[in-house]
Amino acid sequence: MSSRIFVISLGCSKNHCDLENMLGIMTDNGYIISLDEYNADIALINTCGFIEDAKKEAIENILEMSSLKEQGILKGVIVTGCLAQRYKEEILNNFPEVDAVVGVFDFDKIDKIIKDVENGTRKAYVNCDSLSNFNDMPRIQTTPFYTAYLKIAEGCNNRCSYCAIPSIRGNFRSRTMESLIEEATKLATSGVKELIVVAQDTTRYGTDIYKKKSLARLLLELSKIEGISWIRTHYMYPEMIDDELIETIKNNDKLLNYFDIPIQHINDRILKRMNRHTNREETEKVINKIRNKIPDATIRTTVMTGFPGETGKEFKELYNYVKQTKFDRLGAFAFSKEEGTKAFDMSGQLPKFIKERRRNKILKLQQKINEENNKKEIGKIYDVLVEGYHENYGVYFGRTKKDSVDVDGTVMFESDVPVEFGEIKKVKITGAMEYDLTGQIIEDGRE
Repeated sequence: MSSRIFVISLGCSKNHCDLENMLGIMTDNGYIISLDEYNADIALINTCGFIEDAKKEAIENILEMSSLKEQGILKGVIVTGCLAQRYKEEILNNFPEVDAVVGVFDFDKIDKIIKDVENGTRKAYVNCDSLSNFNDMPRIQTTPFYTAYLKIAEGCNNRCSYCAIPSIRGNFRSRTMESLIEEATKLATSGVKELIVVAQDTTRYGTDIYKKKSLARLLLELSKIEGISWIRTHYMYPEMIDDELIETIKNNDKLLNYFDIPIQHINDRILKRMNRHTNREETEKVINKIRNKIPDATIRTTVMTGFPGETGKEFKELYNYVKQTKFDRLGAFAFSKEEGTKAFDMSGQLPKFIKERRRNKILKLQQKINEENNKKEIGKIYDVLVEGYHENYGVYFGRTKKDSVDVDGTVMFESDVPVEFGEIKKVKITGAMEYDLTGQIIEDGRE
């Protein structure tokens, strides 16, 4: 009888794609995926190890699954993902209940690793080479049937001084365009309407294998796939956004005018210490260009507060820039000191309370900006991808083209007739809150 595998998914969308590949490999090899840890033989924890909070969450889950093994409920525990790649020895030494530690370059062998665990082997499978099946792996989609991530590349070459990703996942490596089109076509056939294109740096796509920036070309090819209605792109680095990419998105209805541009900071000295490959002038130029060419563009960003050496004046510059620019969507993070990065032992380390206080100031400012922006939406009509129904409130909810999954707001709306999840419906906005909107469905163009 095949082992039953209980999986825990942690971390970012890129990590989630790895888990979906593992699920495909496991099921192709006869393993049964269990939704209940108490009715499973082996627990697989796909971890994130990017920042301190993510590591704590991963460790909590490892401890919980280890406890179930101690009680005899589970027969094995496998730890995969970034934490496994980064801390293989520590995991094996500190968690005796863990049977296998699997790095980000070895998860394509998960079926063989499970067999080793079943046979009593305890070891780490952590190499520093690329996946053997990078462009061709089975996959089981775990997101809602209408939305799926498409990971177009692995690793990163940017070497930001605060980021451990290059040391964990290696240099930037693009997938072939053919493999991505084939995978996206299969997703469309299964019912996917919204494709979310992800990588650590999507704007660098193709620079390795095609020797030139090829994201615009890839997006055009993906837009030809029948059944895909929305294509959303995450993680565009400002210095890599060019006129071709902006024009391609502007002139194609399937390519959403949604620009996820993590700027991290705006002060030139801090950007240099971060080893970011841009400056304030260039960042302002690209954001202004997007807004001039695509007036209804949604620009999302992330910023970091409390980077080593950040002065009060430099933080104020960031604060004022956020206030002036009025980003449509924004996330803020306090600097996290990570081993193996240049920023780990940089001079000017700030106390935790200062880093978090500055982050909270940015978030409070953005809350006001969100509220102002949302009030301007009242009376407008949007296409809304329907995601669910609130039984308690008697309303449906979904997302507009301006809102990505898990990170942005939703629209709650009433409908006199039943609505299918995954449908795209026109909704007139009637109310606004800090992050979410309310509305009324419009049937056949009639209010």
